[in-house]
Amino acid sequence: MNASLQTHRYLLQFSIKPSVQRTAVMDYLMKNRTHPTIDEIYTALSPSMPTLSKTTVYNTLNLFIERGAVQALVIDEKNARFDVDTSSHAHFICKSCGKVHDIFNLKPELFEIPQHPNFTIHSVEISYSGLCNACKES
Repeated sequence: MNASLQTHRYLLQFSIKPSVQRTAVMDYLMKNRTHPTIDEIYTALSPSMPTLSKTTVYNTLNLFIERGAVQALVIDEKNARFDVDTSSHAHFICKSCGKVHDIFNLKPELFEIPQHPNFTIHSVEISYSGLCNACKES
């Protein structure tokens, strides 16, 4: 199956009309599992889409988040980052190079939403920080 068709089907699965811009942003997220920022997405796509604006990227990502197709990460103190993998997993950010990595080998019960009498909890986000092996060795 070609990538564009796969991206269209993914968007439709979340009741998102696959416009040219939406398809381009989602396709970028699916091909670049680097937890990019809005600026990184815009910079990568704008040369081939001269009419694309940062506002369009921002609004597109907000739609994706609202519909559950993407999750926003608050792991980076400077920028929101975006992850197309909405399964239960944690993230690690290297404090030296700034790269964000997925961590999948955690106990599933860590991601269970606890019941609390004073709060209505909607989501769980687990993140770690430190040095990646590449930065630790250099």
